[in-house]
Amino acid sequence: MNIYENNQKRYDKACELLGVDANIHALLRRTRRQIEVNCPVKMDDGSLKLFKGFRVQHTRAMGPTKGGLRYAKGVNLEEVKGLAFLMTWKCALMGIPFGGAKGGINVDVQKLSIGELERLTRRYTKEMSTIFHPDRDIPAPDMNTNPQIMAWIYDTYSSLAGKDSPGVVTGKPLECHGIEGRIEATGLGVATIALEASKDYLDLKDTSIATFAIQGFGNVGSIASKTFYENRRTVVAVSDVTCTLYDENGLNIPEIIEHVSKTGVLKGYENATVMDRDEILFLDVDVLCPCALENVIKKDNAHKVKASIIVEGANSPLTPEADEVLSKKHTIIVPDILANAGGVVVSFFEWNQARSMYRWKKADVFKKLKEDFMIPNYNAVRDMARAHKTDLRTASFMIAIDKVVKNIKARGID
Repeated sequence: MNIYENNQKRYDKACELLGVDANIHALLRRTRRQIEVNCPVKMDDGSLKLFKGFRVQHTRAMGPTKGGLRYAKGVNLEEVKGLAFLMTWKCALMGIPFGGAKGGINVDVQKLSIGELERLTRRYTKEMSTIFHPDRDIPAPDMNTNPQIMAWIYDTYSSLAGKDSPGVVTGKPLECHGIEGRIEATGLGVATIALEASKDYLDLKDTSIATFAIQGFGNVGSIASKTFYENRRTVVAVSDVTCTLYDENGLNIPEIIEHVSKTGVLKGYENATVMDRDEILFLDVDVLCPCALENVIKKDNAHKVKASIIVEGANSPLTPEADEVLSKKHTIIVPDILANAGGVVVSFFEWNQARSMYRWKKADVFKKLKEDFMIPNYNAVRDMARAHKTDLRTASFMIAIDKVVKNIKARGID
């Protein structure tokens, strides 16, 4: 079962609890628009190669569609549909006036030169030039995309539009109307939610002694780890594709970040015990943050998870079957549409910055992210879960779906 089907099951459960009208239920269960393109790119050796690209818009009921663009081998339409579907509920839960979208290109970026990567990005943008628009569909960085790639999209779209259009994409470099704090936003949001959940759900007199493990040490995982460390929490394990680093007394996160900045990977760091990369999922810790790929905890390994709280930094790292196994163990699961929403919140800030041309300060970005979005919405989800005697994921979907359904009922279906 893929990420789209997994989250449709979660959506169905929440709709049943809410008593959503059958017609609206069916309408929002499907994506509104799916685009598939072939992007011809001239390679450095003079050959012409075709790359398949996608863009999916789930719903425009709440406003322009918004969602990341991932470059990865094996990206396909079903994956992109699932991520667009998830993005709608993430935006609605956060109270952001966007609908869900997602894009992707099936490509192994490690095999492209910088020139080939730029030509592919600009060609994809040309193919999507009638879809992308500051008021209709706004891409952002995701897996294997970055501020430079967003700058190429911004430049190509502006050239085609005949005017400067910084609002067409978020996650841009600061020099190109980007916003301070966007790089840190998702990881900071994950850590903020994890710290709040540890206060509510850990049976500890002093939650400062809680132990944390972070799977994935990319942008999200490294920032989350750094935030825990700065808040004097004990990060006992981190992992990437090469290995897991473990120290029961706590890792020196700044030192590890410096090592990764020099080598690109955790492997080779000597001041910790080295374990298999997947072992991090099954360590006896208080809080586990899966911040890498989807479907890493599933039916056949969920019984091995010992963490009391799981905070989903990645999109759909748990399958519905894993949810069921873990719920029987009374594991608290903080869902992705709440935990990793910091990125889209700050993207919303950047979109507003582009429209007003008034630059936000990083301190203001972080303060507003935490105090106006992450913590209040976490509290709302926690309270909804308690009121309905359900889990945090279902409560999150219920709040998000209710907002979209009420919008549709007020406006009518068009």
